[in-house]
Amino acid sequence: MQQPMKKHKPHFIFSAGGTGGHIFPALATADALRQILPDAQILFIGAEKRMEMEKVPLHGYPIIGLPIQGLKRSLSLSNLLVPFKILKSLAKARKIIKDFQPDVVAGFGGYASGPVLKKAASMRISTLLQEQNSFPGLTNRILAKKASTICVAYHNMDIFFESGKIAFTGNPVRQEICNSNITQSEGRAFFGLDANKFTILAVGGSLGARTINETICSLIPEILEKGYQLIWQTGKNYAIQACEYLYQHPTRNVVAREFFFDMPEAYAAADLIVSRAGAIAVSEIAVVGKPVIYIPSPNVTDDHQTKNAMAMVSQEAALLVKDIDAREQLGKVLFDLANNNELRTKMAANAKLLALPNAAHEIAAKMIELMEKKQNATH
Repeated sequence: MQQPMKKHKPHFIFSAGGTGGHIFPALATADALRQILPDAQILFIGAEKRMEMEKVPLHGYPIIGLPIQGLKRSLSLSNLLVPFKILKSLAKARKIIKDFQPDVVAGFGGYASGPVLKKAASMRISTLLQEQNSFPGLTNRILAKKASTICVAYHNMDIFFESGKIAFTGNPVRQEICNSNITQSEGRAFFGLDANKFTILAVGGSLGARTINETICSLIPEILEKGYQLIWQTGKNYAIQACEYLYQHPTRNVVAREFFFDMPEAYAAADLIVSRAGAIAVSEIAVVGKPVIYIPSPNVTDDHQTKNAMAMVSQEAALLVKDIDAREQLGKVLFDLANNNELRTKMAANAKLLALPNAAHEIAAKMIELMEKKQNATH
């Protein structure tokens, strides 16, 4: 008697990494996908020795690393190895895809996304590209040519991508941030701060931002003098000991750490945020609806952080201080905004209007749509 065929469990590959701005949207989408399809088999592919190799397993998903690396801007002998690492990564990506047999492969940015999506497309597997910024990098512009679907967070992206492939979804924001009901006083209590004091949150991204860190360090005496509190994520490239004032004058009114796993609490505690304008930071701050001063990084492709920030500034949902001006201007802009309750309330309300909290589910639904389209085509 012939055995009935086992129902195929859906298989999905996610490729993301390098920074939290690529990893967290991928994790948020994987979680959404698993909510819709509890039996989905999900595998992540990242770059060896990058932060995804640590963060993804902590979130409960398996990950395989590729030996890929980017070109260093300075003259470096390691740049000579890049072409060999790309070839090795392409070969390894092909083997992983062949062994895992995904229905859909999704790329969220980072070094590994290039070889993974390139190989998947060449093997005729449906690919989804998630473009987080208002100005896509060269890699995504190349990958988009073969991608089945491109999920974007900004309007008018048809100047870069084929309009028929574009889905306007927004950027995925972690569920713990979207669904947070933590009160301001609970957020402050979590960090051991005074429930009644005005609180500033300064974030320079997962790797850190020298200008933000050095400027915030210089402003700490005035922040404390005004009776404010500070929650400060320095990023892993800036040791807190580098802030000599804080090192010599420790205070419970400043909570400074390399990285916060507790962003829902940090956002809840804050009256005002100072941040880089990475796409995911912009999306998260819109979802939590907080007034923000963006200091876009000048060290990114095509100055896309300025474009991300301006999308919010143009809707009166944020203020912008250029990186080059931050050391001189941030203090005045920060303290003026802290004193202007009416403007902060207006900015927060406008930010909320621009938020797209369902992005992760919408992208997950697009991945399922691609899988079903492929299955229907083969039957």
